[in-house]
Amino acid sequence: MEVISFVALAAGLMIGLGAAGACIGIGIMGSKYLESAARQPELMNELQTKMFLLVGLIDAAFIIGVGIALWFTTANPFLGQIAGAIAAAGGAK
Repeated sequence: MEVISFVALAAGLMIGLGAAGACIGIGIMGSKYLESAARQPELMNELQTKMFLLVGLIDAAFIIGVGIALWFTTANPFLGQIAGAIAAAGGAK
């Protein structure tokens, strides 16, 4: 297998696992928000602003992961090092 196939596999894992983690985290946080709002309705406005702030941070972490994965697929910095290592190993024979 070539190195680029492993890069595609790694990018897919980064995006897929990042999306799964973000969805699970937002789902748990949303359920806890609804539980706390049902227990203390007077705190709903404060909790809502904090919840939306955390949703933005969780989504930002996922989007950063997507950006890194796409960066690796388009401009992989490791391909030059691997090609140099292969050329050095081939030249040593």
